[in-house]
Amino acid sequence: MNSVTLSPKSQYFIELENKFGAHNYHPLPVVLDRGEGAFVWDVEGKKYFDFLSAYSSVNQGHCHPKIIKALTDQAQKITITSRAFHNNLLGEYEKFITNLFGFDKVLPMNTGVEALETAVKLARKWGYLKKGISENCAKIVFVEGNFHGRTLAAISASTDESSTDGFGPFLPGYEIIPYNDLTALEKSFQDKNIAAFLFEPIQGEAGVVVPDEGYLKGVRELCSKYNVLMIADEIQTGLCRTGKMLACDHENIKPDLLMLGKALSGGVLPISAVLANDEVMLCIHPGEHGSTFGGNPLACAVAIASLNVLLDEKLADNAEKMGQLFRARMQNIKSPLITTVRGKGLLNAVVIKPFGDNKTAYDVCLALKENGILAKQTHTHIIRFAPTLVINEQQINEACDIIEKTILSL
Repeated sequence: MNSVTLSPKSQYFIELENKFGAHNYHPLPVVLDRGEGAFVWDVEGKKYFDFLSAYSSVNQGHCHPKIIKALTDQAQKITITSRAFHNNLLGEYEKFITNLFGFDKVLPMNTGVEALETAVKLARKWGYLKKGISENCAKIVFVEGNFHGRTLAAISASTDESSTDGFGPFLPGYEIIPYNDLTALEKSFQDKNIAAFLFEPIQGEAGVVVPDEGYLKGVRELCSKYNVLMIADEIQTGLCRTGKMLACDHENIKPDLLMLGKALSGGVLPISAVLANDEVMLCIHPGEHGSTFGGNPLACAVAIASLNVLLDEKLADNAEKMGQLFRARMQNIKSPLITTVRGKGLLNAVVIKPFGDNKTAYDVCLALKENGILAKQTHTHIIRFAPTLVINEQQINEACDIIEKTILSL
């Protein structure tokens, strides 16, 4: 692993975290204190391209002025009421987001993994009330390589040992099949107790794994044929990241349940949502699910502003154009270190061949950091490149120049 020399200032903040915080992350050795648009700055004032975007939470760019204004304006009025009472923004937000995505109802939550929990509970309840599955027999189908969070409900579906090792026993009622395999999916649907199929249209944490063209349509057709709910986890792939508002839009299909999060707030606070039509959503009754913070006025104001920025600034179109440019530039780098370039829009991955003395994608990320780009490896030999969607052509080319220079230097 590369040795990194840190300034006393950065070292101080990193040592604070190591001493007083749980060691459940392994961040790059950089301490950030400011962000604007496509860039972030560390505590020494060094400027970086942000090519992770907080795992796609800041699609709209860091500290977007319209989102920050919505946040600060609302924060001076009222921030939370709980769902014990009505507030004047929840209905407005619900109307806006359901009209935008074409669903009857939305259930607002906070974190992405809460959206997963919500979707699983909705699917099970629908399975019992509507499909006629016997009580406590409902099953949800997931795919290998998935990432839906780190609660017990999420890791019970995981095939990643780093997520599961030492945390059992796991929740029952989950079945795991290969990704991008319609034959395996149809085989699983022979079980009458299957209530739902929950998957990512593009697998982000697995290394930006893009399924074959036609896979999403095939999933939709099989779910309809066998009366199984299609649940799309678009927490990372949605909200313009892949060059469309939703990754499912690439094949013009609509899931039965849609999970959103991350950029739903433009990265300023946790906001997530599950959208569905009445047949599914009204299966849950008062007292059966909820959240103290879910649907709070501050979140509603911020979410409306965040969605409007995506629409007004045509960030899906920009992601599509800049993504094509980025992949073309990466494919033109003449280096044996790069084995694969893949992605859609501005969700991309470069697979790095191990090099030197057991060096991996982490070492490449350290070198990129030194040269002014922040990106993060996933699964040892893959670098995910996901800049904010406000990045322009000049900036993309400048960043690609840095990446090319860095790769060639190694």
